[in-house]
Amino acid sequence: MTTQTTTPTLPRAVEPPGQGEDLRALALRHGLSVSGARPTLLAYVRQLWSRRAFIATFATARLTAQYSRARLGQMWQVMTPLLNAAVYFFVFGVLMDVRSDIPDYVPFLITGVFVWTFTSQSVLAGTRAISGNIGLVRALHFPRASLPVAVALQQLQQLVFSLGALVVILFCFGEFPARSWLLAVPALFLQTLFNTGVALVMARLAARTPDIAQLMPFLLRTWMYVSGVMWSLQHLAASSRLPQALIAILEANPAALYIDLMRCALIGSFTSGQLPPHAWAFAAGWALLAFVGGFLYFWKAEETYGRG
Repeated sequence: MTTQTTTPTLPRAVEPPGQGEDLRALALRHGLSVSGARPTLLAYVRQLWSRRAFIATFATARLTAQYSRARLGQMWQVMTPLLNAAVYFFVFGVLMDVRSDIPDYVPFLITGVFVWTFTSQSVLAGTRAISGNIGLVRALHFPRASLPVAVALQQLQQLVFSLGALVVILFCFGEFPARSWLLAVPALFLQTLFNTGVALVMARLAARTPDIAQLMPFLLRTWMYVSGVMWSLQHLAASSRLPQALIAILEANPAALYIDLMRCALIGSFTSGQLPPHAWAFAAGWALLAFVGGFLYFWKAEETYGRG
């Protein structure tokens, strides 16, 4: 009798779920999404708006901690621009005698320094918005635009705090509240939009190339000198032999526009006739271009921040 032997067969390997199926479709079918993927623009704006309390609290906390180790504390928020103004007054007002051509030179200079400091510090803080908070960026999931927006808000809070000192100085030089002072509100609003947009741009650039933060002080110093902080662009246009095209470029400089708009609002001797043509239109255009363009530019790299 012959015994028939059968060869055992191995069970067929179980095919992994979704093999041969598009992985993206499989992930979508099960409600999965890419970790850290950039949301749509509308969803991103909604996320940012929902974090408005965090942005305000973060800005206030940074402002409070800024001078926490200094004995004079928050007084340095006012003293720093005032000391800068004192140095500029000595160099440009006394040594170079710029003040002889400008009525009310002290209010003119201090207003320019305060307004310029708002822009320059917003730009500098923007370069450190991501790189200076890299631990927070890597640990938590939130719209990264919250950080540059918060540092711009911090600088606005510092400016508002400093404006109290500016008002006292204006009183001392015979400048008292007038209806024109109301124009300071829209001027500051436009400047805030502009500063926030530039901070967003600088945050993305510096997140990719940290060396930009080292270069910015030199670029900002050059920008300050061509913005009429210590001298009058109008006097330069009337007395110099510079080409008119170059004068027009200097007058269209956004930092110079916001400084002149604030001077026109607060200083009686600085009238609207001293403003560049279409100053308000140019100021609004710069604000919208910087804010919208900067926000879109930052959002397009949302998924890259904190990686690498």
